[in-house]
Amino acid sequence: MLSKFENHITSRFPFLAQKKLFLAVSGGLDSMVLLHLLKQLPYEIAVLHCNFQLRGLESFGDQNFIQEYCDKNNIPVFITQFDTEAFAKDYKLSTQVAARELRYSWFYELLEEKNFDYILTAHHADDNLETFIINLTRGTGLDGLTGIPEENDKIIRPLLPFSREEILKYAEDNKIEWREDSSNASNKYLRNKIRHNLVPILKEINPNFLTAFQKTQSYLQESKEMVEDASIMIYQQVAKEAGDDIHFDLNQLKKLPNYKSYLYQWLNEFGFSAWKDIYELVEGQSGKQIFSEEFRLLKNREILILSPVSETSEKEEFQIHENDTEVNFPLKMTLCNVGHITIDSNRAIFVDAEKIRFPLILRKWNEGDVFQPFGMNGKSKKVSKLFKDEKLSLIEKEKTWILSSDNQIVWVVGIRQDERFRIKNTTNKILKIELQ
Repeated sequence: MLSKFENHITSRFPFLAQKKLFLAVSGGLDSMVLLHLLKQLPYEIAVLHCNFQLRGLESFGDQNFIQEYCDKNNIPVFITQFDTEAFAKDYKLSTQVAARELRYSWFYELLEEKNFDYILTAHHADDNLETFIINLTRGTGLDGLTGIPEENDKIIRPLLPFSREEILKYAEDNKIEWREDSSNASNKYLRNKIRHNLVPILKEINPNFLTAFQKTQSYLQESKEMVEDASIMIYQQVAKEAGDDIHFDLNQLKKLPNYKSYLYQWLNEFGFSAWKDIYELVEGQSGKQIFSEEFRLLKNREILILSPVSETSEKEEFQIHENDTEVNFPLKMTLCNVGHITIDSNRAIFVDAEKIRFPLILRKWNEGDVFQPFGMNGKSKKVSKLFKDEKLSLIEKEKTWILSSDNQIVWVVGIRQDERFRIKNTTNKILKIELQ
């Protein structure tokens, strides 16, 4: 197995050469075999061990076992302890999810703190099969069916091609000691039920089931890559990125025979889960919207607009003082005195500086806002009517800022200046305000 493992890791992960590697070691069979294998190869390694304090003295027995092994073999080791049950209770998580959150958060902290490059875990082929079945029972797409990725950001799983049987034989042949986790014998967890009850039946039906499964997963992975390639090509035809937003052309989208699949592919990473509602949104009324935790999907006429949920309160105001020449938040703006006007876009206005009263206020628009649009000879107009005339979407309205002086609107920023502050023949001092 050592030769097979060395060939696999050097061919599949050549970038690990000369890198500093953390090994996540629980003390169980799989992680102790991974440690034993890597200890014999020319890699710079250190061990990470988490004590989740879920099995009383047994957890501390694992910790001491790891510490003694690493001391004996001169391997650097980093150990931490978590009150996993308290964390799970505080954040309303299952124990397994809480442990995973704590583990990977600590792993990534240490990567940065200790200047290491990658984390290796001991997931193997049987783990992959169990994950596949778990995802299948819950309902999943190609992502769930392709199982545990060999490489995911800084996490590398070099044992995925190897079965639990191969790993056990290697451990026995090399007299490797490991710790048995008593919770693995319990059918309390779904994974254990699958491991103890379902997988043995599958292997009884076909002794080469695991090999057949790996072959099937490789086909699924190829199909997934083909889907991703097609998704990128179609995205370029249907989607248009506008700042932080993405606009999906529904007329183009609905020409696709299976547009729902493309929508899922494009939107899945943004945290949406109400897929039935999203698909209905395509044919729904303009103005309807659906939210994920951080994003919003809005139907605006024949466009679907994906945008981040604003973190700025509608009632929040920002002051611009007389000596300020630059504003960096919530918008980037510059203010300067100039000698003449050069109007070439709606991203800048020129106002009579003597009519301005500082501090200027930058805020979101309110429903009752009224101003005198530039060029309308003093006639008043509601800002909401301006939005309607400009055919702004709900998202564009929410992103619009108002610049005011002494409670009078100076500028509906980026859209229209107010007539009351315009430059006249009697103006002595011109202030240019520009949106960067």
